[in-house]
Amino acid sequence: MSSLVSRFHLLLLGVTLAVAGVIVINVPSGYAFPAHWSGNGADWLWPRDIAIAVPPIIQAVLIALFFVLGKSLTKNHFAKTQHILDPALTLLLSLLFFLQLGLLFLGIGSDFDLFRGTAFGFAANLLVLAVIIFEAERHSYAGLRMPWPIPSDRTWLVVHRTTGIFAGICAVLLAFLGWQDPGPGVLVMAIAAVVLLLPSLALLLSLVFRRL
Repeated sequence: MSSLVSRFHLLLLGVTLAVAGVIVINVPSGYAFPAHWSGNGADWLWPRDIAIAVPPIIQAVLIALFFVLGKSLTKNHFAKTQHILDPALTLLLSLLFFLQLGLLFLGIGSDFDLFRGTAFGFAANLLVLAVIIFEAERHSYAGLRMPWPIPSDRTWLVVHRTTGIFAGICAVLLAFLGWQDPGPGVLVMAIAAVVLLLPSLALLLSLVFRRL
């Protein structure tokens, strides 16, 4: 049977775990990652073992969820949604990999801030996604995929235009945070908030306006 989880997705999980191993070898166990800066010092610290465990755990949960989702879809629905769900999973797993890599750079004292780079990269991708959603034309294979049909053209327009605008605003705010450099903790929470809020908004709008 077809699956949304590919070998490349498993590779991303494996590489993220490998980076965690490199951190364990090269960063002392008592080390705490600075997550937020106030003035000239850090006022929020991540213990090493907790910090490096979070990205692979979230990756494993995402892989499991997408695997179950893929198996629950009919053959027809799978064919219609694979081109959307597959890259979505790849993007989420890649974000977590780069955040783990950012912890490695922090731990070894590198000046290269991968957290800010990840925020800028995600903002750029989000801006492209915003334009695509905003301009999406209605047919069976385009636009947002919902658990229920969007019955009217007006509802389709409202849901996609509003979600596209929100995605664009999130992209700008995320880029602004990356520029301001508030610390890795704030950037991680901002990225997580966008990942959770964007699909939640689309689902809520489709429910509220589905009868229009």
